[in-house]
Parts: sequence; C-alpha cells; structure tokens
Amino acid sequence: MSSHQIAALFDMDGVIVDNHRYHTDSWLQFVGRYGRTLTPDQYATNMNGRVAADSLVYVFQRSLTPEEIVAYTEEKEEIYREMYRPRLQPTLGLIPFLKDLKRNQVPMAVGTSAPVSNISFTLDGIQVRSYFDTVVDASMISRGKPDPEIYLTAAKRLGVPPEQCVVFEDAFSGIDAGLRAGMRVIALATTHTREELANTGASLIIKDFREIDYKGLIERK
Repeated sequence: MSSHQIAALFDMDGVIVDNHRYHTDSWLQFVGRYGRTLTPDQYATNMNGRVAADSLVYVFQRSLTPEEIVAYTEEKEEIYREMYRPRLQPTLGLIPFLKDLKRNQVPMAVGTSAPVSNISFTLDGIQVRSYFDTVVDASMISRGKPDPEIYLTAAKRLGVPPEQCVVFEDAFSGIDAGLRAGMRVIALATTHTREELANTGASLIIKDFREIDYKGLIERK
C-alpha cells in the first residue's frame, strides 16, 4: 500500500488544455475531405474521449486496416495541430494547481487516448511534462475508454492503489473509465455543461482548475 494520500490522473484533451472546439472542427474538416458528414453532437456523443481507431470506424462505417488507421489519424491530427497551435494554452488554473500538487508530493500521471504526436505537441508546448511521473497513451493499452485499462495502468505505474486515485476528465467515456477503475472522478465542464455532467457519477464538477486545490482535494476524499 502506498503511503501517499492521493494520486492525480489527468486526461489531456479537454482537461489539460481546453481544446474541444478545435478537435470538433478538425474532425468536421477531415470527414468533409472524404464526403462524409458529422455534426458536433455526433462527435461529442460517439467519438470524444475515444481512441482514433474507434472514431474512424464510426466515421467510415467500416473496418479499417492498421495502415489506414495510422494514415487517417495523422492526417486528422495535422489538421487539428494547425488549427490549435496559435491558441495552445493550459486550461485556466492548471499550472498553479499542478505546482500545488507537486509541492505536496502528489504523484501525477496523464492517461490519454491521443496519439503520441499530439501528446508532445501539448505537454511540451505548454511546458507541463515535468509535473507528471508517467504518461499512458493509447499505444500502451489494448482497450480504449470507457474501459478502465488506461487509468488502471497509470495507477500501477505510479504504484498507487486505484481507490487512492482521483481522475480529472471531461468526456463521458473517460468519466466511465475512471469510475470503472474504482477511482473518484472530478469532471471539467469544458466539453459538456454542468447539467450534462450532473448524472455521470462524478463526485465534483468544476469549470476549470481555479475551483480546486490540494487542500480541497484532500478534504473531499
């Protein structure tokens, strides 16, 4: 049993950066290239928070080869990075919150379905990689969210039992993954409204990280 009171596990898109709009817009542009249609609501309900392979199957409505998945994923993510690069910034309050957790020796991890190219773009772009003890990405797991594997893997790499972990998530599939891992989940109302998140099972809903600190995290444990 770890001596730590708590560990913090962070999703990346919609949590570390408030970028939902740009992922939505880049998917809409991508599918348009292939004569497909996609609404923002369809994206939010069927694709947000899921691995690219699952999203692509939803878009094309057929099974894809591994080579197609790699090529389509990188094409879509290049669109996203070009859109978001001029606006890349951490979610409000993130840096002070990470500093607060680090000061209190809280182990931290990122658990994201994003491709490695986007992880580097984001974590290095806003200079937060050093705060995290480990990063678990889609290449390290066999089942994407809402399966709990990604967060269970992150907890194992930190050496902290699941029941001592708090997950920060914005997407329904990610919230489900955290809860199914036996962890407490704090939801960020970046991708969905507070009302939409109200019945997800999250123990707290915040707009951004200005609404939470280490003391508040421990007191709510």
